[in-house]
Parts: sequence; structure tokens; C-alpha cells
Amino acid sequence: MKFGLKRKLLILVSFQFCILTISFFIHHRVTLISYINISFYISAALLFTSLLINTIHTGFFDVMSKSFTLAFSRGQNKRKFDDLPSLSELVQINPKPMLFYGTFTGLFMLIALFCYYILRT
Repeated sequence: MKFGLKRKLLILVSFQFCILTISFFIHHRVTLISYINISFYISAALLFTSLLINTIHTGFFDVMSKSFTLAFSRGQNKRKFDDLPSLSELVQINPKPMLFYGTFTGLFMLIALFCYYILRT
């Protein structure tokens, strides 16, 4: 097994352990519904953050960030609009790992939700 795959599986297992730990501390027991709720929040946060970073990397917010930087630094130093660094150049975070862990955490949550509805009927 490759080192990268082992590392991804270890991080994925640690995410699940964190979900169970948070569920225990909040609800004082681990139930299926508490696991579903906590994993939904974590999965949504990871997916939303990865999609936001991906949108920033496309350059969608570059003009707006340059305009705000130019407007708030007016009078301090004279820089041209083209000399300002764009937001997509400043943000160097890779969104792919967050997308991967958010997707798999969401899949585990959907499996748990499916089990919850099967056990409920």
C-alpha cells in the first residue's frame, strides 16, 4: 500500500474518531443521530471551504480584492492597480484534500442516515 493512501486513510479515520469524540462530549453518548448531525456539520464545512478556495483560485474575486486594497490604502502609498497582487496569487491552499475528506465524510454520513431510516422502520 502506498504511503499517500495510508496517510489519507489515517486522516479519514481520525476525522471519524473526532466526530465520535465531539458527539460524545456534546450529547454525553454516541448515537446514530448524533453521529449524523456532527458529521453533516464537518462535511459541510470542509466542502464549503474547498469550494470557496477553488472559486478564489479561478480569479473570481481578484478585481474586487484589488479594488478594496486600493481604496483602503489610499493616501498611504501610491501604487498602481496592476502592481497590486491578486487574491488568487495570495491564497496558496490546495482545496483537493478538503474536498476529498468532505466528500467521504458526507458519504459516511449518508450511509449512517440510510441505516438510521432502515432501523427506524
